Amino acid sequence: MTPKKILLLLAVLMLFSCNTSTKNNTTPKNVILLISDGTGLSQISSAFYFKETPSNYQRFQTIGLMKTSSSREDITDSAAGATAFAAGVKSYNGAIGVADDSTMVKNLVEIVSSKNIKTGMIATSSITHATPASFYAHVISRDFEEEIAVQLAESDIDFFAGGGLQFFNNRKDKQNILNTLTSNNFYIDTIGLTTLSSITNSKKAGYLLAKEGMDRISEGRGNFLPKATELGIQFLSKDNQPFFLMSEGSQIDWGGHDNDAPYLVSELIDFDNTIGKVLDFAEQDGNTLVIVTSDHETGGFTLASKKKYSTDGEEYDDYKEIEMTFSTTGHSASLIPVFAYGPGAEEFSGIYDNTAIFDKIMKVTNWE
Repeated sequence: MTPKKILLLLAVLMLFSCNTSTKNNTTPKNVILLISDGTGLSQISSAFYFKETPSNYQRFQTIGLMKTSSSREDITDSAAGATAFAAGVKSYNGAIGVADDSTMVKNLVEIVSSKNIKTGMIATSSITHATPASFYAHVISRDFEEEIAVQLAESDIDFFAGGGLQFFNNRKDKQNILNTLTSNNFYIDTIGLTTLSSITNSKKAGYLLAKEGMDRISEGRGNFLPKATELGIQFLSKDNQPFFLMSEGSQIDWGGHDNDAPYLVSELIDFDNTIGKVLDFAEQDGNTLVIVTSDHETGGFTLASKKKYSTDGEEYDDYKEIEMTFSTTGHSASLIPVFAYGPGAEEFSGIYDNTAIFDKIMKVTNWE
């Protein structure tokens, strides 16, 4: 073989090697889990009709479907749903970080923190609410928010932002858990989100910006969710360590319970904007897996045709105009979409149980 042919062969082999390396890069360094509480396919579809800019959901290529039943009920609540995400086990409605027999189960934050992986929680509800609590606490009932607050202060969480201040400083037992947080190296702010420069030298950071849940987006919350999520990413990644971040659009669910379509859609659009910020980061970073899903659907929400009446009084469906309707004020048993982007995303296609979210995260990251 001539030297020229040898060089050509080496070049081809190097090119093939590079391409193979890129295709096999399926182990993410970071994971961002975005949860839109109470959101089914119709809620997601509303962004395509009522958002003024293109929905960020259409940026995903990998989509799956998830079954959501809890251990005892066909229809789950947020506590059992988030416990499935956070610990990979089915439990009863109302359970936070415990199995069906009420025994404690190790959650994702506890598992990864021992491996020097940073963790963060963000919610537009109280930070002690069912979904965020399931990632760091263990109580037999989601109603025990004062106990959940104590467990947050003593947890391995590195960053949090949301409401729920009263569960820390206006408690029945008269304890001030804000003191526990500061003694455990937390920078605490109860006024508003700051910039990264304000907390960059802090070991941990927490924001408690409302007595209970945050204001509605329609009542002045502003861009809290996308801004807090961006700040969380910046803080957790500032030392170039791997991180896990959960960020929840909590109040989409509340709009569903209230059968309040404008409330629901405005919260969904706010969540969609947050997806955009996260995908922008993930696309630039290249080592971050993004998962977007919900614990369950709320309200039996439907984008139906507008009911109208002809001049002779006969009712008909006007397919040119959408009318948002509800079939319940509670949850439903609908399958829930799962969207994934980044290294390991292909693992999230198909149809599977909600506990598989935990299993799949652990599998693609090798964190377990």
